[in-house]
Amino acid sequence: MPEVTVNNLRKEFGDNTVLHDNTFTIKDGEFFTLLGPSGCGKSTTLNCIAGLEEPTGGSITVGGTTFVDTSKHVFLPPEERNLGMVFQSYALWPHMTIERNLALPLRIRKIPKDKQRTMIGEALEKVGLSELSGRYPHQLSGGQQQRVALARALVYSPTVLLLDEPLSNLDAKLREQARAWLKRLQEDLGITTVYVTHDQDEALALSDRIAVLSGGHLLQVDDPHSIYESPAAPEVAAFVGRCNFFEGTVAETARGRHAVRLGCVDQVVEVASPTTATVGSTVTIALRPERLEVVPAGTETDGVNRLDTEVLSSAYVGSHYEYDVRLGDQVVQVESNRPGLTGRVQLVFDPEHALLYAQKVEQSADERELLTVDH
Repeated sequence: MPEVTVNNLRKEFGDNTVLHDNTFTIKDGEFFTLLGPSGCGKSTTLNCIAGLEEPTGGSITVGGTTFVDTSKHVFLPPEERNLGMVFQSYALWPHMTIERNLALPLRIRKIPKDKQRTMIGEALEKVGLSELSGRYPHQLSGGQQQRVALARALVYSPTVLLLDEPLSNLDAKLREQARAWLKRLQEDLGITTVYVTHDQDEALALSDRIAVLSGGHLLQVDDPHSIYESPAAPEVAAFVGRCNFFEGTVAETARGRHAVRLGCVDQVVEVASPTTATVGSTVTIALRPERLEVVPAGTETDGVNRLDTEVLSSAYVGSHYEYDVRLGDQVVQVESNRPGLTGRVQLVFDPEHALLYAQKVEQSADERELLTVDH
């Protein structure tokens, strides 16, 4: 399967720029996810690869074939790209049987009928629906319809598979089962796959690498572990998982250790980070709820930051408790195994568990929304 190279991709709709010169490469056989909130440009990027949108600038190459190069006025139409695509709505023809739905792209490609039957049988076998070829879409469950749409995208052996939020119409339990099945199928086939979603759990579970977009800008491309544990920007930390953010001023710095005075409580905490920050500069500290702990007031804790706080609310969610605590004028989310904490407590965390962002930049409305989203 080929490598996909996207270089300086730009898309404008009138005066509105929805993609800002984004560049990335999708490796041969990789499961690559475009992740971000609605309106961030992920579906537009997918549609540019598919040929459903013509970019304003940049180039797209798959293997040795140039699909788009705006500088050379090259634009290969969708039907010549040999890409498989599954839409969010599945787009199955309701008046056709499953077999005829799969036969349609083969007829368009003028595949002989005897070969069509073989190819349809193989595609339905891949998705586990061989026995349902004579049924109509309305006679299938949502999960089965999703598999039919995937089989139709695979039936003509595309070079790259494009998936635009294909699991969003399924209920939560079925969605978990479907993503596990989809990942196994992709690995078995070894097909290069580009996946669009706004669901962070889906992205983390399925992807070899993730590209996080916001406001048409590509913020970070990395493997799931790095995206979650080492987000390149506060916007990435905010969107991928829950996160608490604190603004502060650097009071002291030495050998990767920073003493930061928090603005919300006028207390100093220690942060271990390779980020360069000068004394007196404004920084942002990010802390995941599971990296924080709440302990009864007066509990001895060695080598950690300790902040006096108060429990506002608690909830038992099965595997752990979730606490909202007040820290100055901020509400902080904490995950803990300790039950029944109330009143005055201490909020503690290790310096190594905090993320430090040295430069505060002006945020777009989309980015401000990301930083306040409660996942």
